[in-house]
Amino acid sequence: MEYSKEDLLEAKRQIDSTLHKLRETIKTLGAKERPERYKSQITLAERRVRAFELAKFLIEKELETA
Repeated sequence: MEYSKEDLLEAKRQIDSTLHKLRETIKTLGAKERPERYKSQITLAERRVRAFELAKFLIEKELETA
């Protein structure tokens, strides 16, 4: 499927924003009094960060060839 350069740039912008929010969430949950209580939420956020980083990498790669 083909995407325009503008579509890719907007997707990258949205991913950057989501990554920032996820990283802040991880910091906030990790700083709680008993962070072990939030282990599943932290793990989920960390997995999402990895998935979004992969998506961002692929978008950047596609932008290089666009």
